[in-house]
Amino acid sequence: MAIDAGTGSVRAVLFTPQGQQVAVAAQEWTHENDGTPGVMDFAVERNWGVICQCIQRVMAQAGAAPESILAVSASSMREAIVLYDESGREIWACANVDARAAEQVRLLQRDHAQVERQTYQESGQTFALSAVPRLLWIKQHQPDVFGRIHRVSMLSDWVLYRLGDVLASDPSNACTSGMFSLLRRDWSRVGLNDLGLPNELFPPVLESGTAFAVVTPRAAEESGLRPGTPVVMGGGDVQLGCVGLGVVRPGQTAILGGTFWQQEVNLAEPKTDPAMDIRINCHAVPGVWQAETISFFVGAAMRWFRDTYCDEERRQEQLGGRDAYSSLEEQARQVPPGAYGIIPIFSDVMRYSAWYHAAPSFLNLSLDPVKSSRGALFRALEEHAAIVSVQNLLLIQQFTRVDSEVLTFAGGGSKGELWCQILADVSGKPVRVPVVKEATALGTAIAAGTGVGVYASLVEGGEALVSWERTYQPNRALGSLYAELTGRWQIAYAAQRSLVDQGITTSLWKAPGL
Repeated sequence: MAIDAGTGSVRAVLFTPQGQQVAVAAQEWTHENDGTPGVMDFAVERNWGVICQCIQRVMAQAGAAPESILAVSASSMREAIVLYDESGREIWACANVDARAAEQVRLLQRDHAQVERQTYQESGQTFALSAVPRLLWIKQHQPDVFGRIHRVSMLSDWVLYRLGDVLASDPSNACTSGMFSLLRRDWSRVGLNDLGLPNELFPPVLESGTAFAVVTPRAAEESGLRPGTPVVMGGGDVQLGCVGLGVVRPGQTAILGGTFWQQEVNLAEPKTDPAMDIRINCHAVPGVWQAETISFFVGAAMRWFRDTYCDEERRQEQLGGRDAYSSLEEQARQVPPGAYGIIPIFSDVMRYSAWYHAAPSFLNLSLDPVKSSRGALFRALEEHAAIVSVQNLLLIQQFTRVDSEVLTFAGGGSKGELWCQILADVSGKPVRVPVVKEATALGTAIAAGTGVGVYASLVEGGEALVSWERTYQPNRALGSLYAELTGRWQIAYAAQRSLVDQGITTSLWKAPGL
């Protein structure tokens, strides 16, 4: 069984040892705001109840007896943290999107720039999404909570703690806290004393796929699992997603296309970017690291476009017709490559050290309705997503010298055949799409199976279970067109970003502290 605790929902998924998905139960959850700007609290008691409901529902759907569950593991959104007191009780938790510590980030970058550089070199993380500013915020605004902090963990660790009553962390998720050594794959205290933070907060670190506890009688009663079911270390959702895609060896590359698009390049060593623009994480696979870039709100922009401008396509879908996105892709197929010169301004490339984006807009529209149709705008959005992904991969290549021959594309974006082809055409590389496109749950199930000997390792499990639906070959004749379009987009984006700098337009998103 895999439990995947995402930003907007949680899923419990059952797989056979051969990787066949048997059943899935999902439920949305929301994160609480107490009126403080940027706050996104994670309600541990309520959300534990949601997790238990999903576990019960997935077993009921599958007709699976508790005794048939070989093992359970968990993945989660990264950066989300949970704090515990000395008795092991949760006293504070936040989701990954929590941005309450914006002022702390500003002060850290102003007064402790060298500490941030040391932190990045040690952990691969800047202060933008780190746990460090959040801890400083608690110290300032909730000193009673701060004084009781005994342990910190990531959200996937908390799920397993609730199941097995043993607290431990794994490198793939813990590294996103910014308090972790990439090289040692263990917690790091670099900079904590300088900032007045405690440095004895950390639970043991176990690699993903390590069995370390069993489901307790209490958790069994609440969830419906069998007492004694092995609990296996999981990890970060993106890294375990790469396991589910078989992207488990140095040199391989994956693009995960969801609300955000992550570009992941596997590295044989934890090499950081001298410009601090690229995030470096531990892979869930021991001895492998990942250079990561993020394209912001790619899936969200598509959803916004559909919901705002495509009432007819949505109506047809609601009446039992084809999916609205499929209808829009069909319209986009009638539009020539380059989308009549439309330039979408949404996500920028990755700039981890100064992370913000221009205001959303479409530039260079025509008054000719054919050249500014829904199909033209939709194709332009798909081309924009591909351009940003390819430019992000080039940023990684510049300092790692790693250049994959093939791209693995998964997630919701990979369901669009035109989008897959556009990605191949823009990148000039073959793009392969797996049969199982939502790979995080499968990777988490592989971790569970590894912990009880079903697979010898995450590498073996990932490579054995992945299968390919299709490989898209690039149309080399379009290379010069997309290179020219990329150059125009870069110039236009820089100009639009300058409008944000001048306070004329509002950024799509800014990292805390900017």
